[in-house]
Amino acid sequence: MYLPNITRTIFYMIKFKKYLKYIFIIVLWLIYYFGIFTHFFELDYYKHFSYPLETDIKSCILNLKGFIPEQLSCKIINPYEFNLLLTNNKCDQNVHLLILVKSALCNFEKRASIRKTWGFENRFSNRPTRTIFVIGTTNDMNLQKLVQIEHENYGDIVQYNFVDDYYNNTLKTLGAITWASTFCRNSTYYFFSDDDMYVSIKNLFQYLQNPFEYPNNIINEVVKSQSIQEVSETFYSGYVFNSSPFRSHTSKWYVSLSEYPYHMWPTYVTAGAYIMSRSTLIEFHYASFFTKRFRFDDIYLGILAKKLNITPLHCKHIYFYKKHYSITNYKYVIASHGYDNSDELLNVWLEQKSFGNA
Repeated sequence: MYLPNITRTIFYMIKFKKYLKYIFIIVLWLIYYFGIFTHFFELDYYKHFSYPLETDIKSCILNLKGFIPEQLSCKIINPYEFNLLLTNNKCDQNVHLLILVKSALCNFEKRASIRKTWGFENRFSNRPTRTIFVIGTTNDMNLQKLVQIEHENYGDIVQYNFVDDYYNNTLKTLGAITWASTFCRNSTYYFFSDDDMYVSIKNLFQYLQNPFEYPNNIINEVVKSQSIQEVSETFYSGYVFNSSPFRSHTSKWYVSLSEYPYHMWPTYVTAGAYIMSRSTLIEFHYASFFTKRFRFDDIYLGILAKKLNITPLHCKHIYFYKKHYSITNYKYVIASHGYDNSDELLNVWLEQKSFGNA
C-alpha cells in the first residue's frame, strides 16, 4: 500500500511540473504581450532623452534661412518629398485665420457639414478666414474622380500623393504645415483640426484675444486689444498631455522600445484640434527637416516643440473627448471631439450659433 502511494505522488509531481512549465511560458508571454516586462527596460526620459537629429535645431534653421554664413553639420534627414495633386489659391488675399482640416478621402459628408458650419469662410468681416481640407491619395479611381469633382466645386482640397491611412497622419500633418508655410504665410494664425470635431470659431477668436484669461476676458471684457504676438510669438496651444508610451501589443498606439525607448513622451498637444502662430508654423516646418519622422503626429509635433524650446499652452476648452452636450455646457467650448455624425454636428452648431456661442 505504501509504495503505490509514493509512485502516485511522484507521478503527480512530474505531471504538475510539466504543466507548471506551460503555465510559466504562458505567464511570460502575457507579460510580454501586455508590455509589463517592457517597462523595466525603458530609459528615463528626463535623464537620457535624445532624438535624431541630435544638434542645435534652431541654429540649423537659421543656417537654412541663410542667417548664419558658416556651414553647419545640419544634414536634412526628413525632406517632405510628396507631390501636390490638388491645391488652391485660398491665400491670395489677406487671411487672419487659416483652418486646416485633416480629412479622410471618403468623408464627403463631413467636409460638406464643416463648410456649412464652423468652416464657413468670412463670417467675421474684420477677421478673414479660409478653410482647406488636407487628404492623401488612393488607388480607387472612382473615389479619386469624386474628390476631383468636389475640388472643382469648392476649390478647397489640398491633396498629396501619399496613401491616405491612419498611420500616415504625420505625413498629412506635415503636408498641411508644408502647404501653409509655402502658400499661406500671410495668415496670422493656423487652426488644425480633424474632420470629426465640433468647433466654435467665435470662441476661438475670443480665446486668442487673451489665452490666459479665457473665458473671463469675455465676461469682463478685459485686454480685448491684446494680440497673440504680445503673449508669445511661438504660440502653440491645445489640450496638453504628459503621458507614457503604450507598450501593450493590444493597443493601436503600441510603440516598441526600438522605436521610442523612453518612459515618457515629450509634452504634446493632442492632435484633434490645436492652434499656432505664424512663427510656430514656420519653425515647425523647418525643424521637421532635421527631425526623424514619428508615426503619431501629435507626438511628432511634441518632439519638434521640445527641440525648438516651445512650451505648449494648455487649453481646457479644447476637448480631446466628446464633451457632453447641452446648450449651456457648450457656451465656452472651442472644440470637442467625437462628431462622426454630420447631421449631429450641423444641429449642434446651428443651435449654438443661435445662442451666440458659435
